[in-house]
Amino acid sequence: MDVLTTSGGVAFVRTPEERFGGLGDYPYEPRYVEVDGLRMGYVVAEPDQPDEDTDTFLLLHGEPTWGYLYRKMIPPLVAAGYRAVVPDLIGFGRSDKPLERSAYSYEGHVEWMREFLAATAAERGGGPLHLFGQDWGGLIGLRVAAENPDLFDRLILANTGLPEGQSPGAGFEFWLQFSQDVEFLDCGRLVDNATATDLSEAAQEAYRAPFPDELYMAGARHFPMLVPISPADPAVPANRAAWKALERWTKPVLTLWAPDDPVLGGGQAAISERIPGAANQPHAQFRPASHFIQEDQGPALAEAIVAWLG
Repeated sequence: MDVLTTSGGVAFVRTPEERFGGLGDYPYEPRYVEVDGLRMGYVVAEPDQPDEDTDTFLLLHGEPTWGYLYRKMIPPLVAAGYRAVVPDLIGFGRSDKPLERSAYSYEGHVEWMREFLAATAAERGGGPLHLFGQDWGGLIGLRVAAENPDLFDRLILANTGLPEGQSPGAGFEFWLQFSQDVEFLDCGRLVDNATATDLSEAAQEAYRAPFPDELYMAGARHFPMLVPISPADPAVPANRAAWKALERWTKPVLTLWAPDDPVLGGGQAAISERIPGAANQPHAQFRPASHFIQEDQGPALAEAIVAWLG
């Protein structure tokens, strides 16, 4: 294992590629771009003959997952004629992982995503771009969309939110404490525990793959601490400004929710009632499903999205 350093002095590690071997259900060739001196991994899946006007979905994961979370949604989206771009957030998946918690911030993740979108613009062509965000994928994606409204044509949100200094509830508070106290953050088991269906051992290993040991987990450990649940949190002013922009957002917004999620299951109405573009849309709830709704209901989510666009 080599510790690398950006030109700005940020020390990071890079998960060996062999850790990702044998992912038969996620066969996409990894691509990489540099953001702020760090390598960010992503995959692109598209129809055999995409054109300049092909719609693109930006599929954003959260904590403690990576792009693998979308393996059940990508095939039906591509089969329907759409392109999927699936990045791994910095600190997760195949992306570089700064060693110090201080390297991670909410604003930093938003800026990394902005840089990623700028760096991959040519690969997306000129067609509409649609955001699908779940968990931190929504916290980051909604900020990017609110601050760059011309980037996105539609928003699809699943079990996420945009806190303005308040806690999502007891389920999140339990997770926050657990994530800091547990001796070993077993990401495979965590994802399995946060789904309504049983995760295979192979899938659990895929979620463990990015993290050979604790040295690689600063981002995964620190992410829960970045949720702005206190009015004094430094991210609150930017999130409030984002909400002001979203309260003027009239482009289409769809929520696809797992109400039985113990962490964010009650947040659907706060989004669907607050953003004008969500009015009169076919919002849906899914059971059985828990926090990682993509694992429990991936094909059904894709089917709902395709029907909505159709």
